[in-house]
Amino acid sequence: MLIWKVPADCPHVPKMPCFPERTPRRNQKFLNKQTTLLAIICISKGRIPGSGMAGSYASPAGMTHVFVYGTLKRGQPNHKVLLGGTHGRAAFQGRGRTAEPYPLVIAGEHNVPRLLNVPGQGHRVVGEIYAVDEQMLRFLDEFEGCPDMYQRTPLPIAVLEWEGTRGAPRETPAADRTVQCFVYSTATFPPEWLHLPYHDNYDSQGQHGLRYNPRENR
Repeated sequence: MLIWKVPADCPHVPKMPCFPERTPRRNQKFLNKQTTLLAIICISKGRIPGSGMAGSYASPAGMTHVFVYGTLKRGQPNHKVLLGGTHGRAAFQGRGRTAEPYPLVIAGEHNVPRLLNVPGQGHRVVGEIYAVDEQMLRFLDEFEGCPDMYQRTPLPIAVLEWEGTRGAPRETPAADRTVQCFVYSTATFPPEWLHLPYHDNYDSQGQHGLRYNPRENR
């Protein structure tokens, strides 16, 4: 279970009285227990305390949300690694896009889509949201060359369409509904990549003409 730190000004956390019979240390322990319980309650209601995002949703129990934007999407060359259960569980939850713009470029000799960790530049990138188990997350870390080639970082993802039956909004997600997801982006890249064309919705067969070279062909 993921336990999020709850800020003192979280509206879900009531002000705790200071009990005279408690020492300051015991009083702090009591407060910690209360805020931990309230954090669990907030997450169970679909809100991530302290995220600053209305309508955020936690992943299903034992699973983690991952946002994919490139060759792992359905219909793309590497989507097969998410299927069959060989590498762990991956359940499609829906479609989304990054809450902030990011540069999505196609770079390198094998025409690999790469999300550059430069928030505020580029486009709000469209992709897919999956709930994955720990085994699949470890596999994706290795598959993506994390942390050397890519870095896995949590980002808010705005929901466009939702199909997941667990950890999902009860109503149709509105434009401000967000899901906290792990995203594989890179902060280590040649400076010239920032001058490449930016994409908002990757397709290996797109009009850009930069066909992805599958790993098995290298």
